This record gives sequence, C-alpha cells and structure tokens, in this order.
Amino acid sequence: MADIPITLTCADYARVMPLAIGDVKPEGIALTLLLGSRGAWPVRAEMLRRALEDKNVHGGEASVAQHLYRIDKGDRSHVGLPVFPLRNFTARDIYVRKDGSVRSAADRNGKRLGMYSYTASGSVWYRHLLRYLGVDLKSLQWWIGSIDTPYSQSHGSQLPPGVKAPPGGRALSEMLIAGELDAILSPPRPQRYKPGDGPIVRLFPNFRTIEREYFRKTGAYPTQHLIVIRRAAWEANTWIARALTAAFIRCNDNFTAAQRQFPYATPWLEEELEETAGVMGEDFHPYGVEPNRTNLEMFSEQAHLLGLTSRRVSVEEYFQEFLTS
Repeated sequence: MADIPITLTCADYARVMPLAIGDVKPEGIALTLLLGSRGAWPVRAEMLRRALEDKNVHGGEASVAQHLYRIDKGDRSHVGLPVFPLRNFTARDIYVRKDGSVRSAADRNGKRLGMYSYTASGSVWYRHLLRYLGVDLKSLQWWIGSIDTPYSQSHGSQLPPGVKAPPGGRALSEMLIAGELDAILSPPRPQRYKPGDGPIVRLFPNFRTIEREYFRKTGAYPTQHLIVIRRAAWEANTWIARALTAAFIRCNDNFTAAQRQFPYATPWLEEELEETAGVMGEDFHPYGVEPNRTNLEMFSEQAHLLGLTSRRVSVEEYFQEFLTS
C-alpha cells in the first residue's frame, strides 16, 4: 500500500528540520512540509493562514488560541495534534519608553498598553503573566494595532467595548515614543528598540530571571502554536493523527539530541542548555498531551477568565479526535 501524501505548512524552525529534510519520516505517510523562509513574521503569518484556508494543503502550524475558540464554538473543522513548534516566555516582550514612568510591574496598574492582538495566543499569555506579577487587569486601557508596520489587517472592527485601535493607522511603537502609551507588548522586537541608547527599552532587562521564576511557580512554558490537520483528511484515515504526532516527537527528539551533542550555535549554548535543564528538566520543549496538560489547562482557564470563551475547554475536548483515534 502506497504512503498517503500529506502536505503541511510551518515556519522554518530548526526544531522541525529533521522532518522537513527527511531524516525523520512518518510511518505510512509521504509528508511534505512547506516552510516559511527567513523567520520573518509576515511569512510566518502567511503559513498559519494557509494551514487553515489553502485547500491545496492538509493543515499545518496554527494558533493554540484560535483552535481553542473554534472548539468553544463547536467548530471541529480541524483536528489538533499535541505538537507545539512554537512556545516562548513573555516577560521579554514588554517594552517601555526609556524616559517613561513605567519602571516595574506595579507601575503598570491603570496604564495604557498597546498589543498586537487582543485574542492571539501570545496576548492571552501576556495577561496571564501580568496577573502573576500582581497587575490589576481591570485597571488597564488596551490599544490593539500594528507594532511598527501594518503587515496585518486592522482588528478595529472586532475589538470588544473599551478596547481601542490606533488613530489614523499609527503604529503602537510611535504612540509609545510620543508618550500616548505607557508600554507595548510585542513578540517581535520593535524596530526602535535599542537596549543601550534607543527610545524603547525592555521593562525587564533581566527577563530570564523573571521567566525562570514564573516557570518555577506556575509550571507554564507558554504554548503558542500547534499543528492541525483538516477534518476531511483525518476522517479519511484517522490513524494519521497518531502517525504524524509520533513523527514530530521523533523529530523533536532528534533536534534536541543534535543540539546537545553539537552545542555550537552560539558560544555559550552548552552552558545555557545545562542551566535550562536544571530549571525546567531535560525535556523542556515537550510534545504530547500529558507533558503539556498544565500549560493547556492554564491557557484555557485564562482565556475563559478574559471572556474569550464561554467555558473552560478541557484538554480532552481540545484533543478529542487525537485521543480517540
């Protein structure tokens, strides 16, 4: 029996390369990974769009949050796999004006904050971090728009009451520098960010200390993206959910082993890997349902507290098709 052809989209993460170049092959599947290039944010966004909308592919990298919202609404058009190619901590993403009034987490109460999306996975995790830091979320004023350049469409018409969009298409970083915002939260570094002499700096220059403590106390290493496949492709061969997940796990293991055996990507990566394992354990970027249950439950609860879902979606419902296949 011939292998079943499956095409998935994904950003060009080093972590998926063993699968992309064929060093790892899913059993019974002829897999093609269409990878975004150069690690650019617009290209990554395009790969996420294609995973859901391009009928020429069978799925791919998608937002953890958007999959949650679909399930909450009863939309089972895509099957989620417990594969998380992108996850990252968020204290590093809080930026302030160098000469501004925000100097600590406590200074953020009652402030004007800019963010790239109100409903994205990262924006849900940002507010989870702010709660952890003791910030009163109800006191905040939110502005949602583009950080530097308008590569994504405006969400102004979709914003909840009280949440604003920048006037006249202005960038959030411009508003921050002008003193119209007190801070912005952004995954890509703002173009005017310069730790030494630039007008935009990080709120937490020592973000690694904050993020390590956050992990120790919450157990959260924020899951941002997962892999999904179209329901039609899954229904035709339900076993592919398990086969693809197993292949991604082997791919992840291969990458991790190679990184540890040849830790030369940066001069002190070996020390960094040892320190990270000491805090988070050897398998600090795991795939699978159970190793990620804490993260997923935390994310679902936070989304519900923010009013983004009508209920707390359980992990079993989130991965219903995978768990029953």
